[in-house]
Amino acid sequence: MPIAKVNGKEVEFEPGMTVLQVAEMAGEEIPRFCYHERLSIAGNCRMCLVEVKPGPPKPQASCALPAAEGQEIFTDTPMVQKARKGVMEFLLINHPLDCPICDQGGECDLQDQAMGYGRDATRFVENKRAVEDKYMGPVIKTVMNRCIQCTRCVRFITEVAGVPEIGLISRGEDVEITTYLENAVTSELSGNVNDLCPVGALTHKPWAFNYRPWELKRTESIDVMDALGSAIRVDARGSEVMRVLPRTQEDINEEWLDDKARYACDGLLRQRLDKPYIRENGKLKAATWDEALAAVAAKLSASNAGRIGVIAGDLADAESMKAALDLFRGKLGIASLDCRQDGAQIGGGAREEYLFNATIAGIDEADAILLIGTNPRLEAPVLNARIRRAWVSRGVPVAMIGTAADLTYPVEHLGDTAAAIASLSKSKKGFAEKLKAAKRPMVIVGSGAFAREDGAAILAAAGKFATAIGASWNVLHTAASRVGGLDLGFIPTGGGKSATELASKGGADVLFLMGADEIDLSKSKAFVVYMGTHGDAGAHRADVILPSAAWTEKRGLYVNTEGRVQHGERAVYPKGEAKEDWAIIRALSDRLGATLPYNTQDQLREALYADHSTFAGQGFPPGKSDFKPAFASKTGAGDAPLKSRITDFYMTNPIARASVTMSELSALKSGAKLMAAE
Repeated sequence: MPIAKVNGKEVEFEPGMTVLQVAEMAGEEIPRFCYHERLSIAGNCRMCLVEVKPGPPKPQASCALPAAEGQEIFTDTPMVQKARKGVMEFLLINHPLDCPICDQGGECDLQDQAMGYGRDATRFVENKRAVEDKYMGPVIKTVMNRCIQCTRCVRFITEVAGVPEIGLISRGEDVEITTYLENAVTSELSGNVNDLCPVGALTHKPWAFNYRPWELKRTESIDVMDALGSAIRVDARGSEVMRVLPRTQEDINEEWLDDKARYACDGLLRQRLDKPYIRENGKLKAATWDEALAAVAAKLSASNAGRIGVIAGDLADAESMKAALDLFRGKLGIASLDCRQDGAQIGGGAREEYLFNATIAGIDEADAILLIGTNPRLEAPVLNARIRRAWVSRGVPVAMIGTAADLTYPVEHLGDTAAAIASLSKSKKGFAEKLKAAKRPMVIVGSGAFAREDGAAILAAAGKFATAIGASWNVLHTAASRVGGLDLGFIPTGGGKSATELASKGGADVLFLMGADEIDLSKSKAFVVYMGTHGDAGAHRADVILPSAAWTEKRGLYVNTEGRVQHGERAVYPKGEAKEDWAIIRALSDRLGATLPYNTQDQLREALYADHSTFAGQGFPPGKSDFKPAFASKTGAGDAPLKSRITDFYMTNPIARASVTMSELSALKSGAKLMAAE
């Protein structure tokens, strides 16, 4: 590999690297505003100036200068220092002095760099340039007087999000960043431009003027709004979660985060269940924990085990499901427990049957991708951005079987129904030829394929095709609790009923819902016990409500769609009288005379690891990409279109539905508010 010198220190680097990257490998810090390692190079700000020999005797922008064998790079000479200070002075000519009221204050790149390269006085005495603020939607607050035209937002929204709705207009000093016709940005990843902005021009509108960064307590955790398990940081002040930001996790979300994961946190304060309730004479009335647990225990004790069902919701943690299994199945002999409230026909076989086996990072190595019954833009926007990058950077062909949708990259639509799988198997041309010629083809199957009555038949057809062409088998779930529930065996056994059967007319006499709000109980006459966080569908139908802690209010284990076991950490404490889910089940076991053998969460985790060894291996996916699926089905697939289970990305769980920001984004997506003028 070639070698260059940085301030006299020899550095070995890979061909194609820039001078900036080589300098950072040598441990030198290079200031920058426009450069970002995940975006294309623009060379706008000129803050990263260095001196390079051989070369012209002048400072050069290191972000856009290729490194070469034998180069001598100087990052701290008087010429470089003077040039950077000159650039900073020009940047501050038109920048307003409004740091005291700027939400970026304390986290501002311009503020930080000005400390190192700024002057203590200005030589500019003319009027500053004024730019009108722009409307960019419910999550992007604009103060365009602060903009330094670094174009990070333009490049992100075009290259990564794939929705080119932000751009530059005019020329010279009149240049401005704006959306076309001042429409709102419609990308599910739009909040990332606020993180990327190195000044205060774009900030987070939902959090405007609510906090200062140094007031917040930071807790590293994981996201549960989808099944990716993105790495996040939860920032709280007192008992309130103020914001959620992404953490860098190269194998999952890199450093991006979708808008639901980022902004739904305001729903943690609204419509909360903070005390137990019991329905009397058709109305819910507040009760004590003793009264609520006694009512539940009495109903369970008086009912036949075969007429009792337990359904775990999409946000349930592994500990609560383990405690429920130990109590309801282990102690009470109840067979009807299910974590698949969407009716998914998957689970019960080999673990690899329901995992994203090639791993999320494996998309970077795939050379052909087939989507079956999934819309990754709605089900996992961050994963969708990774697929888009595979198409942009390597020209990876992508095809879809299911309802056509705009995924932000070209997709070959092969058909709406499962019949397209059989047609693809028989074909020797078109996309079938690309798949068979590929060295690392991927088949990605979503819940739109298996969360239906003929789901087993569709899985059998898709699995047979994936095996025939040697493609990796990858299941994209939408629920954070799903893989953990399937790992635990939280599905019916010994003649037990599925979630959809339990919710049907006459399906059960007693239903215990663990935050299950996405299942239709309109036909059920069962006595419903709802253990959850919000006054959502499950609580409206409940006869007894047991308030529980939200995911930011408890420690919990979650398993993402690729089988990676991860820790969620407590950032704040539960609201009111709410308790952690596993603790509620433990207290209920006392009332039933079937006491569970653990008193602390650590003891529960020890039992979990002992019974299910997969939970002990935390932080990495199994990654068995050579798995050959072989599903069995007694019936054939129907001719109904394969539709994504998600129709409204912003309204998929009780927390999101309680969020004001999510309501605004949902209304925007449906066309209720498209332009600032409206």
